Amino acid sequence: MPDVARTRSAAALATSLAAVAAAAGIGGAGTAAGVRTWYPSLDRPSWRPPDEAFGPVWTALYAGNAVSAWLVWRAGPRESRPALTLYGGQLALNAAWPLLFFGLKRPGLALVEIALLWVAIVATVATFARRHRVAALLLVPYLAWVTFAMALNVELWRRNS
Repeated sequence: MPDVARTRSAAALATSLAAVAAAAGIGGAGTAAGVRTWYPSLDRPSWRPPDEAFGPVWTALYAGNAVSAWLVWRAGPRESRPALTLYGGQLALNAAWPLLFFGLKRPGLALVEIALLWVAIVATVATFARRHRVAALLLVPYLAWVTFAMALNVELWRRNS
C-alpha cells in the first residue's frame, strides 16, 4: 500500500473511531442523567445484566462498529457512501436512545426509538454484507445486544407504566 493510501486509510479509521466515540459520548451524557437515581428506582427484571457489564460491552461493540465502517470504506470509498450514510443514521439513533430513556425518562418513547434503531442496524448489516462480508459480521454482536436491550426496554416499560 503506497504511503498516501496508507495515510488515507489511517485517517478513515480515525474518523470511524471518532464517530463512535461521539455517539458513545452523547449516549453517556444521556445515561448519566438518570442511571444513578431514576434507573435504580424502576422495577427491573432479574434477567437484566449487572450495571458493571454495560461499559465493557459497549466499548467492544463500538470498536467493532468502527472497524466495520472502516472496512466498508476500504472496499471503495465512493461506492460505499450510501452504506456509510445508513451506518451514520443508525449511529445517530444509537446515540439518541439513552437521551430518551435515561435523560427524558421516557421508556415508551425510547422503545419506539430502539425499534427504529434495530431496523436501521438490520438494514446496515444487509448493506454492509454487499460491500464487505467481515464488516457485516462485525455488526452481528451489536445487533444481538440491541435486540436484548429492546427486550429489556419492553419489560421495563411494561413493569413501570
